[in-house]
Amino acid sequence: MSNPSGIFIDNNESIYIADYSNHRIVEWKYNANSGQIILGGNEQGNKINQLSHPIDVLIDKQNKFFIIADRHNRRIVQWPCDNNINGQIIIENIDCYGITMDNNGYLYVSDTEKHEVRRWKIGDNNGIIVAGGNGRGNNLNQLNEPTFIFI
Repeated sequence: MSNPSGIFIDNNESIYIADYSNHRIVEWKYNANSGQIILGGNEQGNKINQLSHPIDVLIDKQNKFFIIADRHNRRIVQWPCDNNINGQIIIENIDCYGITMDNNGYLYVSDTEKHEVRRWKIGDNNGIIVAGGNGRGNNLNQLNEPTFIFI
């Protein structure tokens, strides 16, 4: 791997790693000697089957999708867990970094350029600001390039 960044652990059976500089998502199964590429790995690019510096990954367990913060393509993408050929963009034009999901299926995305965290319902066009959004700063209503987030 080259600059592994965000990770997601699935029921202690697999670890999914955003392999940032190799433009792919790698899965390592419990007790495995090596990982396998499950998404990306088709050179850096902006086609739906390509990634450009993925920074974070999670699994939407309810809907069985991988969700990836595709940092340099400025988008959030999802792929069904059972195949890697039917991906789709679910959020565009966002300087995404960290992603997480709550128990109600809301997706939270940190935006390093807008200095905010937004909550999205999958399928909605606009997220709701839940933290920051008042410019870069250190006041209690501001953030400064938020990165990884967790619920």
